[in-house]
Amino acid sequence: MFEKTQIFPLIGLHRTSIKARLPLNMTRISLYLISILTLFFTACQKETQVEKANREKILLVGNGGDPKSLDLHLVTGVIESKVIGSLFEGLVGDHPQSDTEMPSAAAVSWEHNADYTEWVFQLRQGAKWSDGELVTAHDFVFAYNRMLHPELAAPYVEMLYFIKNAEAYNKGEIIDFAKVGVKAEGDYTLRIQLKEPVPYLPGVTRHYTWFPVPKHIVLQHGKISDRFTEWTDVGNIVGNGAFVLQSWKMNDHVAVKKNPHYWDVENVKLNGVRFFPTENTYTETRAFLAGQLHVTYQLPPDLVPKMEKEYPQFLRKDPYVGSRFVRVNVTRPALNDPRVRMALSLSLDRKSLCDTVLQGFAPADTLSPDLGAYQPESVVAYDLEKARALLAEAGYPNGKGFPRYSILIGSGGTRSTSEAIQAMWKKNLNILFDIHAMDYGSYISAQQKLDFDVTLAGWIGDYLDPTTFLLMWTEGNGNNNTGWHSDDFEKLLDDAAHSADPAERLKLFVQAEKLLMEEQPIIPFAWQAKTYLLQPQVKNWQPLLLDNHPWSAVELNSEKEAP
Repeated sequence: MFEKTQIFPLIGLHRTSIKARLPLNMTRISLYLISILTLFFTACQKETQVEKANREKILLVGNGGDPKSLDLHLVTGVIESKVIGSLFEGLVGDHPQSDTEMPSAAAVSWEHNADYTEWVFQLRQGAKWSDGELVTAHDFVFAYNRMLHPELAAPYVEMLYFIKNAEAYNKGEIIDFAKVGVKAEGDYTLRIQLKEPVPYLPGVTRHYTWFPVPKHIVLQHGKISDRFTEWTDVGNIVGNGAFVLQSWKMNDHVAVKKNPHYWDVENVKLNGVRFFPTENTYTETRAFLAGQLHVTYQLPPDLVPKMEKEYPQFLRKDPYVGSRFVRVNVTRPALNDPRVRMALSLSLDRKSLCDTVLQGFAPADTLSPDLGAYQPESVVAYDLEKARALLAEAGYPNGKGFPRYSILIGSGGTRSTSEAIQAMWKKNLNILFDIHAMDYGSYISAQQKLDFDVTLAGWIGDYLDPTTFLLMWTEGNGNNNTGWHSDDFEKLLDDAAHSADPAERLKLFVQAEKLLMEEQPIIPFAWQAKTYLLQPQVKNWQPLLLDNHPWSAVELNSEKEAP
């Protein structure tokens, strides 16, 4: 594209004198060219999608991929949570500036007994679903019944196992849901009994697995335990959040608009949000720089230096409670040997990986990132001598006879990371892994079916407690997806859950995590940072450890920022 300063001095300033010296046909050609160029520059000056969205108060969000579903009980991912969080809200809300503040949402107040095993939530009277029906405590009870129903097979059901008898009901050990510790006492009081002390329960209820679902809509489209019914389709889905589903076009966008029935609609600044499922983070970055997005899902780590130098006004590097790791299918030959898994782990130069590929991330020597008082032991490090000895001890000296396996990745921006790990295993252990890329939905499904060898994966904390990183590795957990479990590990978790001493509780979690790391069904290699791009017109957007920005609080400034 030509710049105006290169063209206008010739055409704009000298147009009359040129016309006087040209024959008629040449004059017509010149005028034609001038009109074409004028249209060209007018097009160049046309407002960007972001500028148009600023006027219309529509937030344009890069979201990393298409949601697998908008059914709260059938998904587990961050991608889905961003959309679901606009359509629904739980008992306790997210604060736009603090991870520890607990603003009221569907509930206006809550209290607990002395040992934190029973909580009573008083719901907001008059709050409505987006179709105008009242939201009541019965909707929460129905939601928890559905989530725990054995026939639904909810992949994230363990999030509700804090509730008394929830696990037993989910596993069919009891069949009467009335024995599960959740009761509606009238329309606006919800009583929850827990199997163990959970002083951090209000923070847990901010996760979408604890949100209500509209009983009257779900049952219009099937039974309580039916999966993937039409209740979540455009035109059918009903939520209690600040926005309602407007449109969903696969591989293009999900659009939501302001919910006129939301209890706090007068304080919602946005008219809508559009989520774009761009899996390739480089493509997403180009879209942002072209004025097509307000915020990206993730900046490719190798672009961080360029953004720091050329676009510092857009670059955000926020703290984040997240870990990146290699998930191992321990049912595969060779990979079923903990010595092999530890060899793979010890052969990774994590510092080099973070310095050259994952700029902004920190090398991980265990699974859990910094969680304040919880400080797990360092277990893994770069140790080639030990790695090679373990591999030989397992029967694969210098990689001889090791099976040819693949690293599964999503089709977004993780190829450079997988190639770096692939190269380290080849150089350090003489083991060759192929790389196999899948779209996001297939990538998730393959892990859930154990249809992979090893895969690049990650985990973002759902709340600020070590259980968010440890409970998922229990047997049968829908997010385990390794084929590994340990009775000793689960006993330590159970002992910690029933400990009344906070220090002893954390000590038991440290022991559990050490056991997990010695077995290496997952190979942590980095603790995440949230590195992304954000337009300066986006207001009331602050760094949050959990990255749970309440859409209802975000604002857009339609005025152009000064350069």
